[in-house]
Amino acid sequence: MNPLRLALALGLSAVPLVAAPLAAQAADWTVDQSKSRIGFSGTQVGAPFKGRFTRYDAQISFDPAKPEAGKAVVLIDMTSAETGDKQRDEALPQADWFNAGKDKQARFEATRFVPKGGDAYDAVGTLTIRGMRKDVTLPFTLTVSGGTAHAVGHLDLVRTDYGVGQGSWANDSMVALQVGVDIDLTASAKTGG
Repeated sequence: MNPLRLALALGLSAVPLVAAPLAAQAADWTVDQSKSRIGFSGTQVGAPFKGRFTRYDAQISFDPAKPEAGKAVVLIDMTSAETGDKQRDEALPQADWFNAGKDKQARFEATRFVPKGGDAYDAVGTLTIRGMRKDVTLPFTLTVSGGTAHAVGHLDLVRTDYGVGQGSWANDSMVALQVGVDIDLTASAKTGG
């Protein structure tokens, strides 16, 4: 429910994070999903929970010499949210939450990266969930070693800004409005450029 939305946001945010580190050596990067995670967190009836999106696709272009010219598009399959709770996992794709029957994918599009000093960057762009598009800035850190980049970032969202949690779920009586999205991405420079 709330965590799934977080996961979507994280997934979208996570791709840009990976993009920045990868670009340090090349313009285009490929995310290694076996070493990466797009996660989310929330609180339901006072108990914190975490989850992740297991299916996503990321297109990342980033050159550390020109970060402002970088781009990333991350598409997250909203039906792939997993929290380890069967009831929650079955509810998240439904109309009250992600409405995945209508809007199966969440989309994070970074239109530029802003260096913040050291290994810190902001991925500036938009996040679309349930067809609702909002401007977002995803802060992340990036390390590059050889042809491999590692990006880690966190974004806080209010789920109702994206229509996640309809009807009796539209307030915070059962599920907190605040959700967190966490990205931990490892990517490699595409060969042949």
